[in-house]
Amino acid sequence: MTQVHTEAIGDVLLIEINNPPINAGSLGVRQGLKDAIAQLAAEPTLRAGVIIGAGSTFVAGSDLREFGQPLHEPQLPDVLAAIEGCAKPVVAALHGAALGGGLELALACDARIALAGTVLGLPEVTLGIIPGAGGTQRLPRRTGWVRAIQMVCSGERITADTARDLRLVDEVVATELQANAVALARQLAGKCRISEESVPAEEAAAIEQAEQAALRAGKGRPAVVAAIEALRDAARLPFAEGLARERAVFQQLRGSAEAHALRHQFFAERDAVRLPADVQATPRGVQTVAIIGAGTMGTGIAIAALDAGLSVVLLEQDEAALERGRQRVADYYQGRVAAGKLQANAAAARQARLQPSTDWTQLARADLVIEAVFEDLAVKLDVFRTIDAHARVGAVLATNTSYLDVDAIARATARPQDVLGLHFFSPANVMKLLEVVRGAQTAPDVLATGMAFGKQLRKLPVLCGNAFGFIGNRVYNAYRKQCEFMLEDGAWPEDVDQALQGFGFAMGPFSVADLSGLDIAWRMRKAQAATRDPRERYVAILDHLCELGRLGRKTGAGYYTYADGRQGKTTDATVRGIIEAASAQRGLIRRPLEPAEIQRRALLAMVNEAALLLAEGVAQRASDIDVVLVQGYGFPRWEGGPVFWARQQDRARLEQDLQRLAATSGHGFRLADLTPMLNP
Repeated sequence: MTQVHTEAIGDVLLIEINNPPINAGSLGVRQGLKDAIAQLAAEPTLRAGVIIGAGSTFVAGSDLREFGQPLHEPQLPDVLAAIEGCAKPVVAALHGAALGGGLELALACDARIALAGTVLGLPEVTLGIIPGAGGTQRLPRRTGWVRAIQMVCSGERITADTARDLRLVDEVVATELQANAVALARQLAGKCRISEESVPAEEAAAIEQAEQAALRAGKGRPAVVAAIEALRDAARLPFAEGLARERAVFQQLRGSAEAHALRHQFFAERDAVRLPADVQATPRGVQTVAIIGAGTMGTGIAIAALDAGLSVVLLEQDEAALERGRQRVADYYQGRVAAGKLQANAAAARQARLQPSTDWTQLARADLVIEAVFEDLAVKLDVFRTIDAHARVGAVLATNTSYLDVDAIARATARPQDVLGLHFFSPANVMKLLEVVRGAQTAPDVLATGMAFGKQLRKLPVLCGNAFGFIGNRVYNAYRKQCEFMLEDGAWPEDVDQALQGFGFAMGPFSVADLSGLDIAWRMRKAQAATRDPRERYVAILDHLCELGRLGRKTGAGYYTYADGRQGKTTDATVRGIIEAASAQRGLIRRPLEPAEIQRRALLAMVNEAALLLAEGVAQRASDIDVVLVQGYGFPRWEGGPVFWARQQDRARLEQDLQRLAATSGHGFRLADLTPMLNP
């Protein structure tokens, strides 16, 4: 199929890119553009050209499937050189998105016109690379150095109006993009090459501040460092030399392990939102959502729904709790307005769609009911019996549970086919991950509704089977348990936390536990105590901390102590005494654990549990596990996830190390067969 079509509209050549769904800059697109520019240059009746995208977008990036494969000519820089070298002006007509190579293509044109609502950006750093076709060289010549650093190093997406203010776009139009672009092309007197402009002068202190901020936010990753260096080249080198250096660094980074991992995560996220064939169905419509529970989680879900344009009924059992929830929502929007992130009228409109209530009959208005109460099965069963009595026929009923049995909850109703799990992550209005849990009797259109609802909230929904902890908490529980074993073996909490942060986790497991509150895990452990196998290796350190009232940050002490909200660098004598006593009780001689051993043991525990989940069908694809751990649990994105990490390891050593881990972990550790997971 031809991916670039040309049509003469009078004396203007319309060059249309047609490579659905996102008009990615594939080989066919690149060759088609180069041929079209040659046609424009050769035909004397043509005075200008317009490049436009078919369908819903301009060009939303390069074809990532070509990365890691042999290069094929022409490359994008060759196409852009042809555009700049053409004696006739070329206009880029932007709509939908102009991202990555799409924005680089637009910047090589002589003028740019955008439809209102278009987004523009250079997201390459988020894929472990830098722009490779002049993005770091042309962008700062228009935006200035400081703004270019902010955009390139974060992958920020900006609106068409912002792009116009930054001189990246010449005009923004509400309608008739093609006609306006053709008219603009006819008005151009000649060529206008951004490459011939200079980078505007800025204060050295402002540049230094922007660079340091970008390095901190990007955790000093290689692509961020390289992007800053390339942007410096734009100001200190001739354009052609800066362009050549940018391309060389781009080629070097595109083959790196980090870029490979980030591409894996990109494709994994794209696949995660797809339902398997046996449950594909048309979603039920959702306009009004009822949320039961006005605590932190419930109000976070409410805010996410309000931001998505939905109407929300927020239900509580008494007026005092309801007022606290309503105030949380009001405070959130007040803060957004004060920070300049939201217009006051938009905030007011969102809050106007919130109806706080203590009247259960209001559930009859809802298309989707979400229970977000205390994580206790008896409490949730009672709530669902009441939901069943008041929710309308055909409404989707969801439980926001982290661990509990969705089927047991569904059996509290007369309509288990309408029940599913929606496991939000806190804060629910911020975290992208949403585990959509499939019960034994959940209807296909209910699952489809859960997935569609997640996308409506701009979240990343991942389908899970109904098993303890679903995907995320199940893997994290195995990881945390192994970290507790390492405390008994000889490590201190700070040793484990620092080692895993060194690997790239956002926080170590014991800092996370203190932040969440140790009593959450303690309650879960007490609930499982009656069914726990006494032969299983069980670490009681957390239990002893809770018995002392050390519940984490909220009580000023947990694994660590806290003063003015700041965590102590090391654990105190009380914690160390409890840990040493646990080691002695198990008959272990404590020994220091090196960071590499800590990291590998923790990762091996994750990998083993991931393989078990896949074998049990809790995860429908291995890459879903990587998405969940990266999006919800702080696993470093640039390592791809535990499955991706395992696939990069030597198979024989991996299996030997897992056997040693099983011996160290003791009774109850199930050694997984890695073959299905490692051979996708």
